[in-house]
Amino acid sequence: MTKKGSTLQNIVFGNAGFKRLSKWIGEKAPSKIFILVDNITHDLCLPHFLANLQTEAEFEIIEIETGEENKNIETCTGVWEALSELGGDRKSLLINLGGGVVTDLGGFVACTFKRGIDFVQVPTTLLAMVDAAIGGKNGIDLGFLKNQVGLIRQPSLILIEPDFLETLPENQLRSGFAEMLKHGLIKDEKYWNELAALKTIDASTVKKFIKESITIKSNVVDEDPNENNLRKILNFGHTLGHAIETYFLTQSHKQSLLHGEAIAIGMMLEIKLSQYLTGFPESDFTKISKVLNQIYKPVPFSNEDIVSILSLLKHDKKNSHGNILFVLLEKIGTAVTDVRIDNKLIIKAFNEIL
Repeated sequence: MTKKGSTLQNIVFGNAGFKRLSKWIGEKAPSKIFILVDNITHDLCLPHFLANLQTEAEFEIIEIETGEENKNIETCTGVWEALSELGGDRKSLLINLGGGVVTDLGGFVACTFKRGIDFVQVPTTLLAMVDAAIGGKNGIDLGFLKNQVGLIRQPSLILIEPDFLETLPENQLRSGFAEMLKHGLIKDEKYWNELAALKTIDASTVKKFIKESITIKSNVVDEDPNENNLRKILNFGHTLGHAIETYFLTQSHKQSLLHGEAIAIGMMLEIKLSQYLTGFPESDFTKISKVLNQIYKPVPFSNEDIVSILSLLKHDKKNSHGNILFVLLEKIGTAVTDVRIDNKLIIKAFNEIL
């Protein structure tokens, strides 16, 4: 049974979720309803979304360009201007239909337009369903630096429609799957073992695990909504993962990495660092690295790459008083936070996982 006040109370699924959203819109009676999409979800997801809503309400569609490179203040300005020109006011509703870029940016736009309007998250990618849209973090990038500007505020509802996963290419499914693996590694060894045992990663195999990942993240968020302590464990793999993702975005001669692809590398590195510092068992590292290497393609790093990635660590949001702080594992299912690590050890970890 979901506890009163739990994040899970406002997360709804499938047909029942569409009914609840339709009822909520009828009761709330927003003055205007806007749906934020990108050019992909406009074509692949919007028709299904509109067809399943049971409401006579009219919608205005606002479209942005897809891609992490568009998660910036310029795009926000365009959306704010569209909301204003289309008659948006403080009683308006913004529904964000898309992946992590749309839900992150759309949430930020809603929280700041007219000092805050209602918003609903409708994630369409696996990554957004199990991570980006859950927990109330809304924000944008500052140049190539991820999620540097934002705020924490929960949406009115989050609608999870697993059928949207059928629209995703394989690499996008693998990207979201990295966050699911992370949930097992930081909180639930049994869950990790179930995911690690999957023979294929596709829409049909991952659908049945979505609720478990959402539950793990939601329970952590409920205990520490503002990331003062426990919620930091959700950043496992992200200190180095975000730096790696940012670095590849800035290098025109390198193919950029999807979020989950970079986080998978970050988790490998941070588990190796856990071996050095928190006694993480070598046998478990071997087991985990085998799983990750089967799912995610290997990425080579030169010494120059590593130095550049290390220089980006100073921008990590968990840093405090000039210290770069990591989340490590003591064992599968048990994470520790606020670990300071010397750059020499990080370089050693890079060299050992290559």
